[in-house]
Parts: sequence; C-alpha cells; structure tokens
Amino acid sequence: MTPADPIKLLRELVALPSVNPALVPPGTAGTGEGLMVDFLTAVAAQGGLEVERQEVAPHRFNLWLRLAPPGAVRMRIWLAPHLDTVPPADAAQLQPVVHQGRLYGRGACDTKGSVAAMLAALLQLARHGPRPAGVEITLLALVDEEHHQLGSRAVAASGRRADLAIVGEPTGCRVVTAHKGNTWIQLATRGRAAHGSTPEKGRNAVEAMSRVIQILSTTGRAALQRRKHPLLGCPTLSVGRIEGGSQPNIVPDACTLTLDRRLLPGESTASAVREIQRWLREAGMRGVTVTNLKPVSCPALATPADLPLVRDLMRAARCPRPLGAPFFCDAAILAGAGTPSVVFGPGDVAQAHTADEYVSLAQVQQATDILRHFLEQLEA
Repeated sequence: MTPADPIKLLRELVALPSVNPALVPPGTAGTGEGLMVDFLTAVAAQGGLEVERQEVAPHRFNLWLRLAPPGAVRMRIWLAPHLDTVPPADAAQLQPVVHQGRLYGRGACDTKGSVAAMLAALLQLARHGPRPAGVEITLLALVDEEHHQLGSRAVAASGRRADLAIVGEPTGCRVVTAHKGNTWIQLATRGRAAHGSTPEKGRNAVEAMSRVIQILSTTGRAALQRRKHPLLGCPTLSVGRIEGGSQPNIVPDACTLTLDRRLLPGESTASAVREIQRWLREAGMRGVTVTNLKPVSCPALATPADLPLVRDLMRAARCPRPLGAPFFCDAAILAGAGTPSVVFGPGDVAQAHTADEYVSLAQVQQATDILRHFLEQLEA
C-alpha cells in the first residue's frame, strides 16, 4: 500500500472494525478503536510522523500523529477525526465494497473517509513538502465520539491547545463553523393504578402524558420556531421514546417520555429544562418531573468565520460562506477548551449510521487535496 493514497487507506480502515464498546453488550468481540490505533501507528511511523498515544479509558487511546517543524513552533494545527463507529447493520458492512465511485461499509462516511483524507494529506506533506516553517501539524485521532466524547474531553482537560482544529465529519467538503448542541430530557407523570374495569377509580399517567405531548408539540414547538440562528435555523425537540403501563387491564400509574433537544449557541441543558417546566406550568400541568439525562454537556459550536485560519480553509475549499450543521460533534468540546474549531470532511451526514453507509471516493480525494493545499499555504 502507498501510505499517502487516501482511497487505499480508506479501504484498509473500513475493513478494521472499531465499534464503540459503549453501544454494544459488554464483551462483544471486535469492539473498540484498538485495531485502528495499531494500524494508524504503523502507517504513521512508516511515513516519518511522530506518534503519541494518550490513554483516555482502559485500552482506549487517542492517537497523536505529529509532523513537527525542525525549529520553534509558531502555530499548531489539529486534524481531528474520530475512530469509533456505531454498530454495523450486519457483518457484511465490515467488508468495504466499491461500486459506482462509492465505497460502502460501516464508518466509510462517519468518519473513516475523513481519517483517510487527513492522514493522506499529512503524509504527502511529510514526504514531498513544502513543510510550513514553524507549523506543527497533528492528526489527532479521537475515541468515543459516538457516545460520551471521552477522547475530545480528555484533550480539553489536558490543557493542550491549537490555533485551529479541523474536526473530521461528513460535510460534503464544505467548511462548517457552527453546529447544534444536544441534550436528552426525560419527563415523568405519576398516576394511581386501578383495575381496568373501573378506570374511574384510578388516575391514568399515560393520559396525562398525552397532554404533555400536546403542550410540547404546540406551545413548545411554536416557541422554538420563534428563535433562529443565521447558520443553524431553529432549535428543535423530538419525542423519541415513551413508556407507560404494564398491561391493558391496569390503569397505568407511571409514564415516562424521553425527548431529544437540539440547542443553539447560548442555550444550555439547564435553560432547556427550565423552559419545558415553564411551558407545563403555564398550561396548568402539575406534578410532571423534568430531568436531564445527559451526564455530560454537549453545547453548540459557534466559531467566528472571520478568523484568518478559517478564512484560509474556506478559500482552499472554495467555500464562499460558512455553513451550519444540525448534528453535535467533538468540535464544540475542543472549542470550549480554547481551540478554535471547524468541521470539515468528505461525505453526506445523511449516509451516516445507515445500513448502506457510503462515501464518494471523489470527495475523499477532494478533501485530501483541499487539506494539503490549506496546509501548504501556511508557509506564507
């Protein structure tokens, strides 16, 4: 294999399972990012890059593949894709298949296409130059993005900073400077159980929750639609799960609903919880418990598009204006710790996590060329 060929790299990467172990039953074979870390370590060493492993959980490592300048460092750039994937739809998804200019397989789009493009650009620069004077360029391969972002949170907690992080996610090779945050909120109603033949003697918690859903879908959505971010549009809420009752002939005494709330810059989980409580209170609903289910903060990203390095990347990508993304990713975590961050990579997020996940090979090559051009011009 030619290490700097992004397409060959991608085929190798998709063939290596790297399913996030938190998303499958404990002890499931073939999980974790270890195979990817070992493979990338070998390729990077062959290409002359410095290699550092950062343990963030037992047997789980962030990987720092560094092209360091010979003298003093005046600037640091991170290329920061993640290594983990969601579980495959079936075993066939772990075998890369090329068809009509696309490579199919779990992780091809999210986000091994970005890993391949970023590593190939870095290896090409290391081999052929020109190396930007005083610029340290690192492929920072992160673990656990698909669960609790242990990798990016460990970097943030370490105190390490860069002048720019380009976080690898499928953006169609366009530059994303803003993305939504995310939280999960649970609502619970309580009732009183009774025999199904005498429902008037009970208090139906499921029926109470139906009133909650009506409030969320009317008052709640109307309130959110009155807010709008220039790149991200409106915040959203989506009812994803509801559970209540034990069997048809018992009036249910408890019901829970879990919703997904997407946050704009300036919003937080706490403010979203308070807002739902206010909607319910103003509608006369009492006794509804509203609880945040996310153990960690997943804020929105809002990086100024007029930062010089961001402008340089947009020019390299021929992206006339910055874009926003509805999904959450590692960029907000790195940015919150002091590293200006954007999102960039090949592929379409609509293909992520799907049973026929794929990435365009032309876009993988395009992303490689854009990144190399951007890094080369840092010489100026």
